[in-house]
Amino acid sequence: MHVPDGFLDAPTSIATAAAAATAIGLALRGARRELDERVAPLAGLVATFVFATQMINFPVAGGTSGHLMGGALAAVLVGPYTGILCLTVVLGVQAMLFADGGITALGTNVVLMGVVTVVVGYAVARAVQLVLPRRLPMVAVAAALGAIASVLASAAVFVGLYSAGGAVPIPLDTLLTAMLGVHTLIGVGEAVITFLVVASIVSVRPDLVHLARPVLVTRELETRLVAA
Repeated sequence: MHVPDGFLDAPTSIATAAAAATAIGLALRGARRELDERVAPLAGLVATFVFATQMINFPVAGGTSGHLMGGALAAVLVGPYTGILCLTVVLGVQAMLFADGGITALGTNVVLMGVVTVVVGYAVARAVQLVLPRRLPMVAVAAALGAIASVLASAAVFVGLYSAGGAVPIPLDTLLTAMLGVHTLIGVGEAVITFLVVASIVSVRPDLVHLARPVLVTRELETRLVAA
């Protein structure tokens, strides 16, 4: 999903850079409510894990490959605002030091993988969590469904950006079919990884998982009512 330099025209790249800067500014303010002595170290670990796993590609179909985007995973573990900051750091280091995604396309990549995946992944996970039973094992299930949705949303937004300012001659219908088809499979891989990671942490330290906090609060209230 890393967009290279020159794939989108200058006006589109400038617009996505402005959108990314706005999102980062909002995330910096919102992260103050999420970060504490437990979350701050975990945020560093999440950024490191996403960075490492994004460097590992898995085969998809037709000679293509995919990698973890990590937006939904970061949001579920440390919260959406802190998740945006984690992904922004990862994408910035990748672009500056490893030429993974273009410098002029950094704003585009932050929007696609650092904002859309986080926001959509967390929103879907929370929505699913409201429907599923309030049980800790369901946290990983909600996270996995959010991960699939986040990948497909990112691919769809990319196609929208290309339709507005694509600088490479690719038929739009061909691009849409290819992006959504391949990223459906990538989304499945993302869901599996997200489920395994979240389930592992929830099983030993659910208090460290941001999405598990509503469940823990519900359990505490139920315990108090039974004790009373």
